[in-house]
Amino acid sequence: MTSPRKPRLADAAEIAAEQGLTSARVTRLYTTRDENGFPEIAGMRRRARLWDHAEVTKWFAERSLARLGDHTPPARDPEDLLNGVAASKFLGYKNINQVNNYVRDHPGYFPDPDVVEEMGTPERPYRKLLWRVQTLLDWKAARPGSGRYPSSERPAKALPVVPVDGDPDELLGATQAAALLGYKSVGSFSSSLAQGNLPLMQTPDALTEKGGRRRWTRKRILEQAERRRQKR
Repeated sequence: MTSPRKPRLADAAEIAAEQGLTSARVTRLYTTRDENGFPEIAGMRRRARLWDHAEVTKWFAERSLARLGDHTPPARDPEDLLNGVAASKFLGYKNINQVNNYVRDHPGYFPDPDVVEEMGTPERPYRKLLWRVQTLLDWKAARPGSGRYPSSERPAKALPVVPVDGDPDELLGATQAAALLGYKSVGSFSSSLAQGNLPLMQTPDALTEKGGRRRWTRKRILEQAERRRQKR
């Protein structure tokens, strides 16, 4: 049986920086937790309090939902593509990293990006996530209510059927890798990869000439799939 993954812990300074507050304000929120429901501490680092980062992110997000109902997004072309920071501002979040936090800490709550650009170099790859304005408007109109984090009501695109017995050296992209690894969407696969849950795939076997998208051999993907099964 696999032991649960340890939660990411954050101190008051880190939380304050993400939420646009001061450390003193975070401390006050904690000391008045009986009134506001702020999460309990999850540990200590010397004399510094530490919180479960995902729990704190969820708490701030729930507070934001009430304010979002009164926010009218600015007029934009529905096909415009926005990154996480721009999407957060468009939706009216005070924390400009809120959308990125949703993607990282609550897979499935926020819609999968419409475009994922694989950037960087083989040594330092990174992803650029982009959402269409219409996708953000649809989510805002039908977003889950306060306190609930179910999967997005916007159905994810079905993944293709990828044979396991193909050429082991064939280079496959993120969509095919997600299918072979048993994920329900490319977004879930990308989130897991970014969180370091797929160590065999952190370094791609190749990058496409156009766009620099990451590619892995079928052999590597299947080895990672087997490792995932053994950990379950």
